[in-house]
Amino acid sequence: MTWTWFHRLGSPPYVYALAARLTPWFAWPAALLIAGGLWGGLVLAPPDYQQGDGFRIVYVHAPSAWMSLMVYMTMAIAAAIALIWRIKVGHAVAAACAPIGASFTFAALVTGALWGEPMWGTYWEWDPRLTSMLILLFLYLGYMGLRAGLEDTQRADRASALLAVAGSVNVPIIHYSVTWWNSLHQAPSVMRFGKPTMALSMLVPLLMMLAGFTLYFVALLLVRLRGEVLSRERAASWIPEVLKT
Repeated sequence: MTWTWFHRLGSPPYVYALAARLTPWFAWPAALLIAGGLWGGLVLAPPDYQQGDGFRIVYVHAPSAWMSLMVYMTMAIAAAIALIWRIKVGHAVAAACAPIGASFTFAALVTGALWGEPMWGTYWEWDPRLTSMLILLFLYLGYMGLRAGLEDTQRADRASALLAVAGSVNVPIIHYSVTWWNSLHQAPSVMRFGKPTMALSMLVPLLMMLAGFTLYFVALLLVRLRGEVLSRERAASWIPEVLKT
């Protein structure tokens, strides 16, 4: 039964229809969570005792940074599945992930720089966390550039998938960089063993934003996946029938 379900996810018509059905179930909760998180974080949460109102950028920065790693691992896992089991939909999922992940990574770097200037006195420092995040952005851009640079779809799929899988080694480096090396970047205050160090009035909106960004990613991935499937299967006989419905 499990393998039947797994192989059904390798069917482009099934995945296209499933993505269409699931998208609203992720999009609407994402919108509500993000709206509630922004209201709680920007309006209701008190100023930080050290950073003042400047800390509020965390409600965009932290979820963006979290999603940049999550999206990359989703991309790498999908690419690995496609390589191992030769499932074309896996390549489509990976290709759909890349622009989303690059956008989250860019947002994390920009918001981090905006926070760093008043807090550290500089927009950029070759800190281990910042440097490894910049490498992550280059991996996303490299993946997309490699796909665009190869006309043969099969070669582009394989080459970009190998890059995605190899680049996944950077994810644990990013995550543990603040504990492995001396870093300007603050240590984890939410994703840590023991009790989070943030006050509950600040933590709850942040958790809402993390959940909202995660659901938003899934909804956006499903929309982009449908486009990828249509592009790859444009000559297939099932396409006209699906587009009529």
